[in-house]
Amino acid sequence: MAMARRLAAFAFGALAVFAAAPALAEETLVIGMSLEPPHLDPTAGAAGAIDEVVYANLFESLTRIDETGQVIPGLAESWTVSDDGLTYTFRLRQGVLFHDGTTFDADDVRFSLERAAAEDSVNAQKAFFTPIASIDTPAPDQVVVHLDHPVGLFLFTMGSGDAAIVAPESAASNTTNPVGTGPYRFAGRAEGDHVTLERNPDYHGPDSVFFDRVVFRFISDPAAQVAALLAGDVAAIPNIAAPEAMARFEADDRFAVDVGTTEGETILAVNHRRPPFDDVRVRRALAHAVDRQAIVDAAMFGYGTPIGSHFAPHNPAYVDLTGVYPHDPERARALLAEAGYPDGFEATIKLPPPSYARRGGEVIQAQLAEIGVRVTLEPVEWAQWLEQAFRGFDYDMTIVSHTEPLDIGIYARGDDYYFGYHSDAFDAVIAELDATADPDARNRLYDEAQRLLADDEAAVFLFQLAKTGVREARLQGLWVNSPIQANDVTAARWGE
Repeated sequence: MAMARRLAAFAFGALAVFAAAPALAEETLVIGMSLEPPHLDPTAGAAGAIDEVVYANLFESLTRIDETGQVIPGLAESWTVSDDGLTYTFRLRQGVLFHDGTTFDADDVRFSLERAAAEDSVNAQKAFFTPIASIDTPAPDQVVVHLDHPVGLFLFTMGSGDAAIVAPESAASNTTNPVGTGPYRFAGRAEGDHVTLERNPDYHGPDSVFFDRVVFRFISDPAAQVAALLAGDVAAIPNIAAPEAMARFEADDRFAVDVGTTEGETILAVNHRRPPFDDVRVRRALAHAVDRQAIVDAAMFGYGTPIGSHFAPHNPAYVDLTGVYPHDPERARALLAEAGYPDGFEATIKLPPPSYARRGGEVIQAQLAEIGVRVTLEPVEWAQWLEQAFRGFDYDMTIVSHTEPLDIGIYARGDDYYFGYHSDAFDAVIAELDATADPDARNRLYDEAQRLLADDEAAVFLFQLAKTGVREARLQGLWVNSPIQANDVTAARWGE
C-alpha cells in the first residue's frame, strides 16, 4: 500500500503539470460566518466553527450525516452489523485520493480511529472511540471494527467531524494545512478574515461540485453581517447573528430567509465544583429566576424554543419540562434563603462572543438581580473561553449553546468535563443508553435522562437555538436545518 501511495502521489503531480481539470463552474461562492475556527483539523478541537468550514466540504468520514440527521454512506459505501452489535464491517469506496494525491484505503481508517482513541489523543470526542476493542483490515477496501460493548449511536458518531478520516502522511499538519478526501481542498487562509477552498479535480463524486472556489468569510459583528449581505460581499450567512434583521430580508426579493432547527441547547452552565452552585436549591432558584421566553424575545427577537432539559424539541424523544421550574422569583428567593443565601450572592458570568451569549447575558443579569444574585458579566473571546472555562474550569457561570447532536451524555463525564456534575443515577441511564440500539428503548432512556437532569437542574436550561439563515434568493442547496455543526456546500449551486 505504501508503494501505491507513492505512485499515486507521483501521478497526482504529473497530472497537475500536464492536464487541466474539466471546468464545472467559473464562480466563487462566499459564505459568511460569525466565528473563525482556531484551526482546521476537526479531529483536534471542540470549536464548532471548524466543522462549519470543513465538514463534508474538505474532510469526509466513514458515514455521513445529511440535512435530516440521517446516517448515509460516506467513505464507506456500505456496511453490515453483527447480530450482537459488536462488529461493524465497512466496505470502502475505491479509487479515492487524498488531496495530496496519496491513496485512501483501509489502513487510513484504522490509523484515524486508533489515533482518535489513543492515550495522547486531543480529539474533543475521544469517548466516541474508546469502545473500539480492535480493528481488522482484511482488504484495502474493507475495515472490520470490533467493539467491547454495543454502542447505539456508533454509525452516527462515525459520521461526525471528529471521526474524519485522515492520512498518516498529513495528519500532523492538518491544523494549518488540512488534507482530506472531500470535494473541495484547502487553498489558503487569511487569519482574521477568511478561508478559501478550491474544487478538488480528483473528487470521487465530481458531479456534486458546482463551484471553483468557496470562501468562508468571518464577520463577527451582526451589523457588519447585514451590510455584507446587502452589498453582495457574501452570498449567504447560514447562521446570521442579527435576528433583528430577518424581517428586513424577508421583505427584500433579492434574498431568501431560512428558519430551521439546530441541535444547540443554550444553557446557563454552572460550575458544580464551586459553592453555591454545588447546592441543588441554588440551581433550582436560578431556574425559577430566569424567564426563558423573555430571553428568547429580547436576545433572539423571538427565534428560539424554551427548553427545560438538555434535549432538542424537534427530536421524537423530547419531553417538555419547561414547567418544572416556571418563572417564579418569589419561589427563587425562598430557595436561596433555604440554602443559606437570604440576601443572595455575587457571581460572574463568562460570555463568549455569540450574540445569544452577549445579549442573553444582559437579560439574565437583570432577571437574577430580582432575586438578589448580583452578577458581573465578563465578555471573553473563544480562545479565552476554551482555555479558562472549558479546559481550566475557571468560571462561576457561563452561557453557551451546545450544538453537538444528541449530546445529553456530556453530563456523565464528571470531573473530566467543565460542568463538574455528578449523578450516579444519571450515569447509569447513560451507560444503558450507550449500549442500546433499539429506537423505542433508546427513547425511553432519553426520557428518563431528561427528567433526571431537570430534577437536579444540572444546568439552567434556557432555549434551543434556531437556525436563522439569509441567502441570495437564487442560491440553492444550503441546509435549512443543522442536525450537526456544518455548512455543507456540496450541493450549493446557482438556480434560476
